[in-house]
Amino acid sequence: MPLQRVFLKPGIDKQNTEYGAEGGWIDCDYVRFQYGLPEKLGGWTNFGSNAVYLIGLVSEIFTWNNLSGVPYAILGTNRKLYVFANGDWFDVTPIRSTVVGVTFSTTNASTTVQVNCTAHNAIAGDFVTLSAVTGNPGGIPNASLQHEFEIQTIVNVNAFTIVCPVAATSTAAAVGSGTAVFQINVGSDLNYFDYGWGTGAWGEETWGTPRVLAGTTGKELFSRVWQFDSYGEDVICQLIDGATYIWQPSLGNSTRATYVAGAPTSSKYALVSTPDRHLVCFGTETEIGSAVTQDPMFVRFSSQEDINDFIPTATNTAGGQRLNDGSRIVSAIRSRGQILIFTDTALHGMQFLGIPYTFGFQQLGANCGCVGPHAAVDVNGLSFWMGVEAFYVFDGTVKKVPCTVQDFVFRDINLIQSQKFNVGVNSQFNEVTWWYCSQGFDYINRFVTYNYLENTWHIGTMPRTSWVDVGTYTKPIGCEYLPTSNAAPYPPVYGVTQGRALTYNQETGFDAVNVPLPAFLKSGYFDIGDGEQVMFLKRFIPDFKNQVGNISVELLTRLYPQAPATGSSLDPYTIEPATQKVDTRARGRQIALQLGSNSLGSRWRFGTWRIDVQPDGTR
Repeated sequence: MPLQRVFLKPGIDKQNTEYGAEGGWIDCDYVRFQYGLPEKLGGWTNFGSNAVYLIGLVSEIFTWNNLSGVPYAILGTNRKLYVFANGDWFDVTPIRSTVVGVTFSTTNASTTVQVNCTAHNAIAGDFVTLSAVTGNPGGIPNASLQHEFEIQTIVNVNAFTIVCPVAATSTAAAVGSGTAVFQINVGSDLNYFDYGWGTGAWGEETWGTPRVLAGTTGKELFSRVWQFDSYGEDVICQLIDGATYIWQPSLGNSTRATYVAGAPTSSKYALVSTPDRHLVCFGTETEIGSAVTQDPMFVRFSSQEDINDFIPTATNTAGGQRLNDGSRIVSAIRSRGQILIFTDTALHGMQFLGIPYTFGFQQLGANCGCVGPHAAVDVNGLSFWMGVEAFYVFDGTVKKVPCTVQDFVFRDINLIQSQKFNVGVNSQFNEVTWWYCSQGFDYINRFVTYNYLENTWHIGTMPRTSWVDVGTYTKPIGCEYLPTSNAAPYPPVYGVTQGRALTYNQETGFDAVNVPLPAFLKSGYFDIGDGEQVMFLKRFIPDFKNQVGNISVELLTRLYPQAPATGSSLDPYTIEPATQKVDTRARGRQIALQLGSNSLGSRWRFGTWRIDVQPDGTR
């Protein structure tokens, strides 16, 4: 028989059966679709000159240029706030308080040091920097205590412990003196379903008892998440369900972020409106400065061009509005001529009107809530977001995005951890990608990608906790969380517990920092011939573009749709760049094609598959 062309439509189809998806692809990893053809996903290298381990889980990364054109990146973790500038990393975590005159208690031959500090208000895991130490407490050199430390345990309201790099040579109580500078309290890298055992940040309340945690706010149920926006060359740093800070590059790269004076002390989200430049706080306080008045559905905006003035008067444009549909505001993004506000159940629009009302609000959709604070994105006026059971787009009206992997995603998803779900745009490939936790996983372990120009979907296992597209930097930047890592962090901190983040230049090469990417692609089953009789596949003609390295090909055949798959006796076949044809011994009524590559530097794009078949028997 003449060679037959096998046409396979682009995208992954998980909604159908393996046989029902005939003529398409049903599974993949580290593979995308471009121009209707599957190809290996791009790789990544370390962001910066080498691997830098940051402390905590990065919930957002934001890039911008200052007024002189210098590029910056700011990253927020559940424990720190970092800035990358001029090829170096800086810890710019806000300072909570400074206490002068702390003393130290030591035990002979122990590196554990008790710091005596009245009403320190710290929790285990917080960070404190000690300076101006005198007296060589317990025989420890003053210089060995003049560092940043992670607080290990809370002894009581007036004392906590740290781990010193050197051991004490004597036992002493309340000796020496020093200054303690406390960073803002750390947050959790996990979400919780309800109060009880294990809820809240590590070290809160009494170990081994169920948490109650002033259970009227519910803030303790969510992991720590940052959100950023630019205000000129400065950056607004919103701690979700926390305070609003600002970081100003003009003050120096090592300068800490500071509170926005006059802003609410507890908000769920914040954006700067354009072109009118109001700082808008979502899910915020009805009484500024009183966190107990936080209303998760209340929107408050500052006066125009003054992010420190939120109290409405007859001479400014500050104000507020409460939304109705939903129980809490989840996210907000800027889109065409308005700000889109996502609650847990609905979509609202916020448009600048000018004096006297400043902003107008209208509901744009119902039963279309957003799953998390970083699960919505705008692409050239089209807004995409992930709900709890479907993907949505707003192009003037709210629509569900037809999705060929919907069941695969939403029937195997851990919505308890949805605060950590995030979305990123890869404009080079016209892709919107959501990273999420599947069932049984508390940290990001999967992604799903929509090509919005070709209307195709693909899936994979590359974990990223945050992502930013090309713009300030020439490559997309992604962050990975290593929850059990104890690698030495930079800048250095003593006694730091596990949990590190790495930052990457994405779409760089085709390896994972010099480790091969295990690309994989599988088709649905299709009939050999007309499917009425058993056929013998004698050979196939490989067709790959830009192939580097070898590709493994398996032919999976079976007699009936629910029969077990069998491979050819010669499987797997190794396709080299110079391979012209492959002789086979595959028999069956249906056949599926499975491709894979796992060598350093390998890359490929699959083209058209041609096969040579003839009638055969079952023996």
